[in-house]
Amino acid sequence: MQKRVLGKGGLEVSAIGLGCMGMSSAYGPVADKPEMIKLMHAAIEKGVTFFDTAEVYGPFANEELVGEALAPLRDRVVIATKFGFDLNPQTRQRSGGLNSRPEHIKQVAEASLKRLKTDVIDLFYQHRVDPSVPIEDVAGAVKELIQAGKVKHFGLSEAGAQTIRRAHAVQPVAAVQSEYSLWYRGPEAEILPVLEELGIGFVPFSPLGAGFLTGKIDQTTQFDSIDFRRTVPRFTPEALKVNMALVDLLRGVAQRKNATPAQIAIAWLLAQKSWIVPIPGTTKLHRLDENLGAANVELAAEDLSEINAAALKIPLQGARLPEYALAMTGR
Repeated sequence: MQKRVLGKGGLEVSAIGLGCMGMSSAYGPVADKPEMIKLMHAAIEKGVTFFDTAEVYGPFANEELVGEALAPLRDRVVIATKFGFDLNPQTRQRSGGLNSRPEHIKQVAEASLKRLKTDVIDLFYQHRVDPSVPIEDVAGAVKELIQAGKVKHFGLSEAGAQTIRRAHAVQPVAAVQSEYSLWYRGPEAEILPVLEELGIGFVPFSPLGAGFLTGKIDQTTQFDSIDFRRTVPRFTPEALKVNMALVDLLRGVAQRKNATPAQIAIAWLLAQKSWIVPIPGTTKLHRLDENLGAANVELAAEDLSEINAAALKIPLQGARLPEYALAMTGR
């Protein structure tokens, strides 16, 4: 597995990471814990060094899972986690909305360190920008955690361009994490240019469009009652029927490249910038193998031009997130 560097602070990670959220939340029933530990160990053996979690996944359960799985191999991995929500440790549920007050950030760091069974968080993201707390105060709190040796690098998730600039001026930002793929290209307009200018890495989550770009979902797909995609406008049967044109595009390229649609989607992301590190998630070993295989798919300039030209002609239907979730992005 090739390596890539996020930010100017030398945070080196595998070119493809592993998003761990779906092992504990969002996509239906919680996955089998021993199987997920095996999956993470298999990922490490295949060259993955970058694992993404957050306190809100579960809540808390995903950090505990990642901590248990990675503790024996801690020196071989980079762990990213996130702060920014009000969570109740007793009920293990959200108790409020956003919370990025400096004292809360420090409390979350201590709790995350314990759950992750480590003495340092490699990459600590603000999960969503809290409009009630100046971003300078957030960056200052993480700077103090870095100075204390409890955090190595600072990150932001789904932040707007000006917020990134303001945070970076206080504490250099190593990486910004936001949704990005052929399914959602919003970061191209403002975010990617700012990151390139400032020397900040980019970590696309949902690089496979929450599974859509694998080609395994269509208008007949029935999602579990607790699968978040049931609430996403882009995943209604009517929208899926229209949006299948994007999967058809990927299938055509995949056939020529002896690859899968998922591999083409990830390879496309890797080809955009040398400082982009996608983090596809999975609970299945064969999907892990498939996703990591994208690193070996070479897309020439003419392939990329063909994909981009064709994709721009496909008007995707439906918002990528429910309205309440969209309201917390791009601040």
